[in-house]
Amino acid sequence: MIVGDFPFARPRRLRSSGWMREMCQEHFLKPSHLILPLFVREKEMDGDIPSMPQIKRFTVPELLPVVHEALTLGIKSVALFPVIAGDQRDAKGEGAFREDNLISRAIRAIKGSFPEIGVIADVALDPYTSHGQDGLLIHGRVPNDETVEVLCAQALLQARAGCDILAPSDMMDGRIMAIRKTLDDHGFDHVALMSYGAKYASSFYGPFRDALKTDGADKNLKKTYQMNPGNIKEALKEIAMDIREGADMVMVKPGLPYLDVISKAAQTFHVPIFAYQVSGEYAMLKAASNNGWLDFDSCLMESLLCFKRAGAQGIFTYAALHGAKILNA
Repeated sequence: MIVGDFPFARPRRLRSSGWMREMCQEHFLKPSHLILPLFVREKEMDGDIPSMPQIKRFTVPELLPVVHEALTLGIKSVALFPVIAGDQRDAKGEGAFREDNLISRAIRAIKGSFPEIGVIADVALDPYTSHGQDGLLIHGRVPNDETVEVLCAQALLQARAGCDILAPSDMMDGRIMAIRKTLDDHGFDHVALMSYGAKYASSFYGPFRDALKTDGADKNLKKTYQMNPGNIKEALKEIAMDIREGADMVMVKPGLPYLDVISKAAQTFHVPIFAYQVSGEYAMLKAASNNGWLDFDSCLMESLLCFKRAGAQGIFTYAALHGAKILNA
């Protein structure tokens, strides 16, 4: 049988056995490619997240066994997100700048017990503001430059706490350059910046906002700084700007709906590109598997491998522990 222009080709020969398939596999996934997002809470708050089955909000002491498990499984980094009680929030997000705030205590606890693990901290005001926006809210809008100024203070505080990578997720113009300068001026030139260079105004963030208790935020207002899902040229422009301003690595968020953006960014830029398998993606897999419609393990691993195939250096996923266990089996 002649197949197209390749009369002697039989691609199935390379799929004929398990060892042959593994030997010829082009892209691989390791536990060290996975970053584990962790929600941090005060002890008075509830730990359960109904929209994210098997994912919890942890107190600072509860974090330490989870981080130890991650290390044991080969996961090398965690990303922290604080859950702030409503009565502790205000219009200016001033809790983000308190020396002994929740995220600073979590960073110090983790680095004090496990100095070898990488700690990534989010730079944005949405966990701390009463209105749930990523920046300040003045006369019904989120001002850019005023927000950047306070984000620099937040970043500096987290660097002082011992954070290894700061991840500005706010999508303000010019914030990477301003934060980089602030860090360098204060002796934190060793702290890396992971820019959320292409963070889209997505409907897949719902369970995350439920976890942070910020689901009441005006989503239309977020569209004034997060990206339009219909745009890819704009994403490349944003990423290029952030790299010029000093970003060491770049995040594309969400993940699976934006594999084309991940792929194009990986082909275009010579910095590590990361993907975020966001809360809605995780929740969909869990919901389908809990109803018997999909096998969670196989679908999870297939989705994670897709990120690697698209060009992602690493993947933020709430299923990092579960995925690492599968990889280690």
